[in-house]
Amino acid sequence: MTAVRETRGVRDRLTVPVLAFGGILMAVMQTVVVPLLPDLPRLTGASASAVSWMVTATLLSGAVLTPVLGRAGDMYGKRRVLLAALALMTLGSVLCALTSDIALLITARALQGAAAAVVPLSISILRDELPPERTGSAVALMSSTVGIGAALGLPLAALIVQYANWHVMFWATSALGAVGLALAWWAVRESPVRESGRFDTLGALGLAAGLVCLLLGVSQGGQWGWGSPVILGLFTACVLVLALWCRQQLRAERPLVDLRLAARPRVALPHLTALLTGFAFYANSLVTAQLVQAPEATGYGLGLSIVATGLCLLPGGVTMLLLSPVSARLSAARGPRVTLALGAAVIAFGYGIRIADSRELWVIILGATVVSTGTTLAYSALPTLILRAVPAGQTASANGVNVLMRTVGQAVCSAAVAAVLVHHTSRLAGVAVPTLHGYLLAFALAGTVALVACAAALSIPGDPAAPASGGARRPRGRTASRRGAAGRGPREDEALEGA
Repeated sequence: MTAVRETRGVRDRLTVPVLAFGGILMAVMQTVVVPLLPDLPRLTGASASAVSWMVTATLLSGAVLTPVLGRAGDMYGKRRVLLAALALMTLGSVLCALTSDIALLITARALQGAAAAVVPLSISILRDELPPERTGSAVALMSSTVGIGAALGLPLAALIVQYANWHVMFWATSALGAVGLALAWWAVRESPVRESGRFDTLGALGLAAGLVCLLLGVSQGGQWGWGSPVILGLFTACVLVLALWCRQQLRAERPLVDLRLAARPRVALPHLTALLTGFAFYANSLVTAQLVQAPEATGYGLGLSIVATGLCLLPGGVTMLLLSPVSARLSAARGPRVTLALGAAVIAFGYGIRIADSRELWVIILGATVVSTGTTLAYSALPTLILRAVPAGQTASANGVNVLMRTVGQAVCSAAVAAVLVHHTSRLAGVAVPTLHGYLLAFALAGTVALVACAAALSIPGDPAAPASGGARRPRGRTASRRGAAGRGPREDEALEGA
């Protein structure tokens, strides 16, 4: 018995790092394909537009599956669904390593999109399993893994692509995925907190259709033409489908997304802030990568390689890792609402640095790192706000919606930045390249959105009765299972009353 208890104790201590490793893997999987994009048409024999779907497919499937898998985790077991998401991610990597056919590559990248649900599922497991004094720091670390993985994935992938066959990169990610899956199976215990009822299949299909129309229109609008019949038709279909979906959700006995709960200010405003923060955060890596790789002949570009570009973003990822416990302590002392507002303000300040000087490498790295610092503060506070505002039985689905809002913000940012840069170009050796003014406008746009996010965060209603850790009065572990299938207890009733 002593040996069993010691083994269980080791597993419990490893729960946080194992889940964090899974979150980092998710972000790595999303970014590793970026260094390959310029060469993939030659390597696969496909057109550039077809190759771009290797990014679009992951975006679409991740956006659709995140709230769906979050709800499934609330109902059927968060650990079980987490393992399924990691398995799909790993399977997608293996398929990418085995083929050069563009259709199979796109399908495999769509499978990898399931990994987007890893972070909200992990945050919910941490809430259910950890003691209150550890929850805040663990959730902050989990939220920061998105930026950490993105900062690590780009230079790692670039190095492999530069010195080895491109399939080797996917074999490497397959091995990492298998390790992450095995560790999660070994170290993570199943949460006893469940929601009863039947899964809302109709709601899942409706949400999937609406999101596909929205994100497909946003991501392809620049290429297909914003005024083209296809794009206008997609946006029209999105409005109609989501309107019908909302009506169905309000009538469903066990909806996929509890819209009445989501409409309450303590939930709706964090979702809105997540969308705005996702927009502001994404411009950092998106614009910085293009700026430093621009030819020196432009007068502002540094002509860096993709490896050097990744290294420029690496300090931001390290900063996110180091600052996650600081952000947790700040939320404990001042409340997550203040941390979120401060994070958005710091992001805006970082873009102010970029506007002041985007020619010197050290200033570029400094500005990008400041933006990453603000992102750490904001992303660590968002799930804490959600955990305080929803019942334990809905934490995975609610955090899934919050992550979805970040994804939508990133997609809109990508389209907006592309539109700004396309309209501010000059000719260099017969090729149109963005001007420095265009890049500065993109920074100004992202900074303005960050300030709006700060205002939205300050508008979130306070929660003076809630414990600083984000859930001190809730029971943990096996005790939680005694509250019944719905997972509702005094802590959750208080959250609903205060919302």
